Amino acid sequence: MIKIALVQFNPVVGDLSGNADRIIEFCHQAEKRGATAIVFPELAITGYPPEDLLLRDDFIARVEKELERISSACPVLTVILGYPEKGEHGLFNSAAVLQGGDLVANYRKQHLPNYGVFDEKRYFQAGTQEATFMLGVEKVGLSICEDIWTADVCQQLKQAGASLIINLNASPFEVNKAEQRQQTVQARTKETNLPILYVNQVGGQDELVFDGGSFSMDASGNVVQQTPGFIQAMEYVELDACGALRGLKAPTQYAPSLPSIYQALVLSVRDYVTKNGFNGSVLGLSGGIDSALVLAIAADALGGDRVEVVLMPSKYTADMSNEDAIKQAEALGVKHQTIPIEPAVTAFSSMLQSAFDGLDADVTEENIQARSRGVLLMAISNKKRKILLTTGNKSEMSVGYATLYGDMAGGFAPIKDVPKMMVYALAKYRNGLSKIIPERVISRPPSAELAPDQKDEDSLPPYPVLDDILERYIELDQSRADILNVGYEKAIVDRVLKLVEQNEYKRRQSPPGVKITSRAFGRERRFPMTSGFSKVLLSDD
Repeated sequence: MIKIALVQFNPVVGDLSGNADRIIEFCHQAEKRGATAIVFPELAITGYPPEDLLLRDDFIARVEKELERISSACPVLTVILGYPEKGEHGLFNSAAVLQGGDLVANYRKQHLPNYGVFDEKRYFQAGTQEATFMLGVEKVGLSICEDIWTADVCQQLKQAGASLIINLNASPFEVNKAEQRQQTVQARTKETNLPILYVNQVGGQDELVFDGGSFSMDASGNVVQQTPGFIQAMEYVELDACGALRGLKAPTQYAPSLPSIYQALVLSVRDYVTKNGFNGSVLGLSGGIDSALVLAIAADALGGDRVEVVLMPSKYTADMSNEDAIKQAEALGVKHQTIPIEPAVTAFSSMLQSAFDGLDADVTEENIQARSRGVLLMAISNKKRKILLTTGNKSEMSVGYATLYGDMAGGFAPIKDVPKMMVYALAKYRNGLSKIIPERVISRPPSAELAPDQKDEDSLPPYPVLDDILERYIELDQSRADILNVGYEKAIVDRVLKLVEQNEYKRRQSPPGVKITSRAFGRERRFPMTSGFSKVLLSDD
């Protein structure tokens, strides 16, 4: 019987010695539990993605030293882990097999993803050969992440005589991605009639969050072991004398979409704050749905004692907004204070009076209010070393319904990739766990409260319509003609698409925010700020 430990690892990118220390600790724990081998994810030593750290010779030299240290510290177990390997003709995304203090096998990833958030061809050369090693009497084949999404690498390993395939991953979270992974691995097991161990990274890393969800699948395509999502954990499987794979406890069911999305947002905030050494977080709490959801996420991620909120009413702020904001802060045990912005707005207006002489009031005066709030929040953030969480959602970011250096000011944007209608769904989901968001916050029409009786839908289409158009244009890359064919009014579609095109410059200056959809702004969707395409886009040719 061969007992294999599977580590769903949460590394800190670039913390080579710290990651190595924790890898060694897991190895010692697995050895005490009677494991024969232990498996870590893709690029476990560096964390994923290490980006341009990979271009530094001193970084790669330190990786080699840490790999040697792990090998020396773990001479009993067979250790399988991912690392960047410096070869004679370039750098490779590799998997090392360490036995008895020696490197006994090494696999170089053959399929390098270069789409979406991935740009591995910037850093790595592609491998060309399969790799196997002996684990007891079993011949084990290696693959890395993208290799499992096509049939050829697994077929190579089958032909090489492998009786088990191990797949090391750093696969970030995306809605419905967990099901796609299992379906893909199931296809490989049916093609090869071989069991597969799928080990994934977990944790937040800048704009990405890794959900883990590691699993083991037998040769018939049945999941025999599943690690819970969004936590660092080590679990075990056994390979018997006949090569049959079994888990040591019942598989965990992966959570459906809304709970998974919420967990992804919580984990991303927790890891961004803690891995970057902040003392906690601060945010402006308006009494609206967006800031209410961000507060819930922050409190669940960090604990109410590490979160601070500021109410910053203007002369347009409704009493109910202040009342609801205070109710939520008290429900979560979060420190709150009120700083009215009218003195700052009056001062700025006075300072600008001569510069604005003869000009009518417009959105500029609204933006001064938002920027006054941004100044206050950034001051508190600086003074207390608490990261400022911005509260803008994807719908707003898409059409520029936000103020640069105002409500866009901050260090991290938890719901930047969450469309407005999903904000409502997540708020209702969180209230289903414990009622912390006042019902009036969810039911009242959304408003920026920067002008008398202002509502979002005075400036934008209804959010169900807006979100559907945005999904079609941004995530599905549908053309104007495709969207018009759905039946939307031409004027509405043209206005939405024009706003998206005009506001790329704002999005470039927005804080990073975690990706949860198939097309997130930032490192995934990259469009020029200066572009003449909008003229073509809105033409009837």
